[in-house]
Amino acid sequence: MATIFSKIISEEIPSFKIAENERFLAFLDIQPLALGHTLVIPKIETDYIFDMDSEEYSEMWKFAQIVAKKVKSAIECKRIGIAVIGLEVSHAHIHLVPINNVNDINFAAPKLNVSMETLEEIALKINS
Repeated sequence: MATIFSKIISEEIPSFKIAENERFLAFLDIQPLALGHTLVIPKIETDYIFDMDSEEYSEMWKFAQIVAKKVKSAIECKRIGIAVIGLEVSHAHIHLVPINNVNDINFAAPKLNVSMETLEEIALKINS
């Protein structure tokens, strides 16, 4: 069964794209921990990140590094925090979260309620 991320890749579901190449996609999380919270996913649906083949796994982290630098240059923060949890969606993904302290990447905290207009503005800012 196709995951929500596969539907985003096929554009059945719209997203706020941050970066894309032939193997990976990065887009804004619509229920972010912080403004600019971005998800990096492989286009090949793999449930568990450590089940990815070694080359694809390494390339995904290189792609995530490029994306993190884009986000950091557009969103005011001390760092881009990284998390791989893998329980929310059965499709490997990396969370890139702008943070100023360790509590900013607490996945038990309430998510932000951000309008589609604000997400579009953030995506444009990151992509400019």
